[in-house]
Amino acid sequence: MWDPFGTLANALWIGGAQWAGKSTVARILAHRHGITAYHYDYHDARGHNDRRIAQRALRSQPLYGAEPEPTAELEARRIIESSFADRFEWTLDDLRALVSGRPVLAEGWGLRPELVMEFSKPDRMIVMVPSEEFRLHQAETLARAAVRNIDRDRIIGEDAVSRARAYGIRVYEVDGSRNAEQVADEVSEHFAEMLR
Repeated sequence: MWDPFGTLANALWIGGAQWAGKSTVARILAHRHGITAYHYDYHDARGHNDRRIAQRALRSQPLYGAEPEPTAELEARRIIESSFADRFEWTLDDLRALVSGRPVLAEGWGLRPELVMEFSKPDRMIVMVPSEEFRLHQAETLARAAVRNIDRDRIIGEDAVSRARAYGIRVYEVDGSRNAEQVADEVSEHFAEMLR
């Protein structure tokens, strides 16, 4: 894997499911440990969209994507099997542009175990997922929640957990019983060796 500045080899990864607090934990750890946090969702919603549109044009596909699949299961499968791999390559491009004397912490639901493990090690990744009760609580309280996406996100999260376990990656379930600082403590403990 092309890694001109060693950023990818030194990176730490938080993957998993929506509604698990990945961005919050990454932000806390960045401030605590003086590391750079890369937020996948931010780039995916902005700069990566231009790449997505260009890629669709080159493939003679509809520029703004396909219509959503008729079921949550089919939509989740489409995202897992096609969307994440393309977007992951763009994320790697973003990370390759960074140079840091400390690890870069990349977080996001598209940072899938099967993609990261092509070049990294299980101890450099953690997969965070919400418990079903916490996911439903978040969906009720956050304005951006879409009912249709709850099932899709659950399926994608379950798939991430299954793949993480197959690779020996730690899975951390967020159930709302700990505040963000406490969750960050546990994630920091997981990465302690690399954060020294």
